[in-house]
Amino acid sequence: MENFIGEIRLAGFGIVPRYWAVCDGSLLPINQNQALFSLLGTYYGGNGITAFALPDLRSRVPVGFGQGYALGQKAGTEAVTLTADQLPAHEHASVSGTINTADEAVNTDPADQFPSVCSVNQYAPGPATSTLAADALQLTVQPAGNNLPHENRQPYQALNYIIALQGIFPSRD
Repeated sequence: MENFIGEIRLAGFGIVPRYWAVCDGSLLPINQNQALFSLLGTYYGGNGITAFALPDLRSRVPVGFGQGYALGQKAGTEAVTLTADQLPAHEHASVSGTINTADEAVNTDPADQFPSVCSVNQYAPGPATSTLAADALQLTVQPAGNNLPHENRQPYQALNYIIALQGIFPSRD
């Protein structure tokens, strides 16, 4: 079966056959690849005067053009850092409970604790246990995370995208 010039195939082997090239965005001279340039133009890069680029399918998933996708258009990213606006709405609840101060050390003598000594005992004679209502405290939830990008690629398996440099010139009919 003869191939078309500009035809792209997936190969399960790591070599590049004669008259084919890897789809890696390489620049080719127009004067040595006029038939291929007449098909690809500068859709994938190059200045269109002396050179044009092959498609670059490294770390890319091909998408059929049309319906919002222009031929040669690149989009997407391999890693994304989410912002707070991209997280779903959610809440962090606080839980009411008992604060037991009985195990805490209590200093009833303010000596050496303040610039002067009080003449009246201003401290409770012993530790107390207090229960707070759930709405008695206002809690602030601190931001979490390291603000680092996360992997954004779908599961994949690497294959060799190759493009035909020679072959049958495709009919436009």
